[in-house]
Amino acid sequence: MVKIANVEVGEFPLILSPMDDITDMPFRSLCKPYGVDMLITEFIAADGIIREADKSRKKMTFSEGERPIAVQIFGHDESSLLQSLEFVEAVNPDFIDINWGCPVKKVAGRGAGSGILKDIPKMIAITDAIVKKSKLPVTVKTRIGYEETNKPIVEVAERLQDVGVQALSIHGRTKTQMYKGDADWTLIGKVKENPRMTIPIFGNGDITSAEIALEKKNRYGVDGILIGRGAIGNPWIFEQTKRLIAGLPQREIPIAERVEVCKKHLLAAIDWKGERTAVMEMRKHYGGYFKGIPDFKQFRIPLVTYSTLDELLPIFDAVADYYSA
Repeated sequence: MVKIANVEVGEFPLILSPMDDITDMPFRSLCKPYGVDMLITEFIAADGIIREADKSRKKMTFSEGERPIAVQIFGHDESSLLQSLEFVEAVNPDFIDINWGCPVKKVAGRGAGSGILKDIPKMIAITDAIVKKSKLPVTVKTRIGYEETNKPIVEVAERLQDVGVQALSIHGRTKTQMYKGDADWTLIGKVKENPRMTIPIFGNGDITSAEIALEKKNRYGVDGILIGRGAIGNPWIFEQTKRLIAGLPQREIPIAERVEVCKKHLLAAIDWKGERTAVMEMRKHYGGYFKGIPDFKQFRIPLVTYSTLDELLPIFDAVADYYSA
């Protein structure tokens, strides 16, 4: 059983990787019944937490059924990050996760997220300060380095462990790669193989199927896996991965179930963030929910163009009827 501090997170934990405007509470709660072992909130700016901005507060909200869960924070200023801890601790997640991995310009360009990988001493110093002040176990998500000529993750992992980080998630790309090219799992494997490392090491990057997840588990010996883009519109990937690891036959996901879960997701998202925002953000998920279904174009176009619930609900019914005939 893998533990983060004293919290059990599964035999081989499958973790829903945090993604902005994707892994909100409605989607996290939807993935839970399909086998997610641990959840992480969307990343939240420390500055927004301190200002008690409505969006930041909402992102910290989770249900008891989502545990174990981490609230993920990001920022470039030590003072702001430390001030945010009081607010995060008030909602009582199981862990506080520091995002040292986001590569997008508005985050990394300010020295937050994976931008910190240009200044490893600062990264370690801020992490050390957070660990010392936090009342909760602290974990970190990061990348293998800043650029192709600078991939110091093996050393960085040791230093993060030395200042008290309780688990480390590693995305196998550099900051400059963004999400292009292939994730390099060899360096994730080297971190795990390092005899000095005793904390759980979780791998991340390019996990788009249960078969790939099993291959990474067997080849690199990681303690668990984060699944990000492969889970968008596809909560079944966690069930499929668990069944494959356990040597069980796969269950084909009926189209009726895909429709039902997708509609449930849409309705929950509307309750959570309002119709306009939810309808727009759900467009990111439809490709996953209905991937591989033949003759689906007639339904796909209205799904990604209609803008109200009243317009969309008949489409779900039409899909269910068409493929049950």
